Amino acid sequence: MDASSPLTFAIIGFIVGLIVGAVAYRLFSKSQREASSMRQKLLEREHQIAEMKSSVGSHLTGIYQRLSNIRDEANQLELQLKEDAAEWNIRDAAIHQPSLDLSGVDSTQEQQTTADTNTPATPRDYADGKGGTLSEDFGLKGNEATTPQPPRY
Repeated sequence: MDASSPLTFAIIGFIVGLIVGAVAYRLFSKSQREASSMRQKLLEREHQIAEMKSSVGSHLTGIYQRLSNIRDEANQLELQLKEDAAEWNIRDAAIHQPSLDLSGVDSTQEQQTTADTNTPATPRDYADGKGGTLSEDFGLKGNEATTPQPPRY
């Protein structure tokens, strides 16, 4: 056998091809294993995300239900407050002010105080006429007790 014969080249080519093929198979199979493990991790993470979304959705649904219950209770309390105010003859305007404490309020006393506050008294440094200008002789008049004076505080 000659070293330059075609059969020798074929055998050497076959052996080199087997070596190159084995090395390529090892490299590609390793990357394929890594790719399949990466796909598996990706599927697991997608499953975890789907579970998290469903739990967040159920949590938000629960919060919405609780909020709806709170609104219903607030509406019922407001209706009860209006009914109680109507029963006790308390002004409706007092109900719309959340800072007012309606406990212990007497409706007759409340009506008297609103009647008193409707007519403001003339300030003491204004003239007693219709003009409403400042009185030039304020404090210079004698002891005239004929005109009623509003109380000083």
